[in-house]
Amino acid sequence: METRSRNLDKNKDIPSRRKDMEDSSFVNSAKDKGPDVADDNMHEKHMIEIAGRKFHKVILVTHFNVFLYATCFWIQQGVVPYLSVKLGVDQVTFGYLQTVFAVVQLAGGPLFGRFGDLYGSRAAMSLAFIACALNYLLLGFATSIPLLFISRLPSLFMHCMQGGQMIVTDLGDSHQRADAMGKLGLSYGVGMVVGPLIGGIIIKTFSEESAAFVACAGSLASLVMVQTLIPAHTKKQHIRQSTDTAQASDVFSLKKFIHLIFMPGALFLLLVRMGTGLPIGIFQSMFSRVALDEFHLAADQNGYLMSYIGVMSMIVQGVGVGILTKKFSENSILKASTMILVFSYSLLSFVSNVWQLCLVCLPLVIGLTTQNVVITSALTRTVSEADTGAMIGLNMAVNSLVRTVSPTIGGYMFAAYGFPSFGYFGSVVCFIVTLVLFWKI
Repeated sequence: METRSRNLDKNKDIPSRRKDMEDSSFVNSAKDKGPDVADDNMHEKHMIEIAGRKFHKVILVTHFNVFLYATCFWIQQGVVPYLSVKLGVDQVTFGYLQTVFAVVQLAGGPLFGRFGDLYGSRAAMSLAFIACALNYLLLGFATSIPLLFISRLPSLFMHCMQGGQMIVTDLGDSHQRADAMGKLGLSYGVGMVVGPLIGGIIIKTFSEESAAFVACAGSLASLVMVQTLIPAHTKKQHIRQSTDTAQASDVFSLKKFIHLIFMPGALFLLLVRMGTGLPIGIFQSMFSRVALDEFHLAADQNGYLMSYIGVMSMIVQGVGVGILTKKFSENSILKASTMILVFSYSLLSFVSNVWQLCLVCLPLVIGLTTQNVVITSALTRTVSEADTGAMIGLNMAVNSLVRTVSPTIGGYMFAAYGFPSFGYFGSVVCFIVTLVLFWKI
């Protein structure tokens, strides 16, 4: 039986057509009472009680899958820089490798979101984990630079975090969406802590290839869980009915994506995301090489540093976002987070050792994670419930667009001007964005 969950605002006027679900007596009994009653009944059916509190089991499974995805992703994230050095990749070529990854994800993000809107969460998440497994498998077999580049191609649909955001958006309350997405980031953060530690140990004990194969196995385990525990659809019944006549060509509808971009408020939020995303994208794209060349960290030490950043991100998203959204408006949080970024990048320019870097990363992570969660949540409310997946995909596409140009720019900046240039650039750009925010909102 296909299950649905109650979410978001009931008052959206979305055209619908009754879908045949005669194989489900539970749904049939609720049909005469309307789709909202069926959604309520299905929602209750999927609730489980743990330690006196009720949880939606689909959301719990999604959190675990996001954790496992993050673990595997950060295992292979530690593989790439050391395997690239092993294969003789220089800084510029390494920048090109990161650009290829970003370009492929840029193309896939919106398509993946639209695919999930039309064909359901199970199909979308399955596609994402298949792409992950194939990516890591090819990485493990990469014995030359061309094969290293080919291993990046399956990342076209490697959007598991986006798939998780789509599910919690469908099943959660719109007024608590930022908090729900923050808690999903908490699960990702746990994986970000565990992944580099496991990856560093495996690389040090065995090899880079072994770490990639472990990541592949973890992705296949997630695929099995998705197929057995995630319902085919998570959107409300009347919203899903509006997509029953969808065709494969609808996934590639450029007109639809343009329409969503120009929804009121959407374009402005996407531009803010792009403005503040470029400096951190440049820094992140070169972070592994900075750790290796500037601070001379070994693979396991780099893993410890990434885990530290993961812990901070986990705390901010899992606890901080929920507290802030209850006390302050999203506009106020957005302005404050951008001001924090100006301060953080200014300090980054003067970092000269690992301990200073760890200290500066604290406000940097607070500003970035808070802003990203708030913008993502706000973007989903600029469109109808039927199009939230596509809008999340567009949001991810902005991030991928930033990562497309960041490695090339970062490689040039690092080679020509050194590590401090990342901080100077970030402080100037975020200062401009801050002025725009105070002027516009």
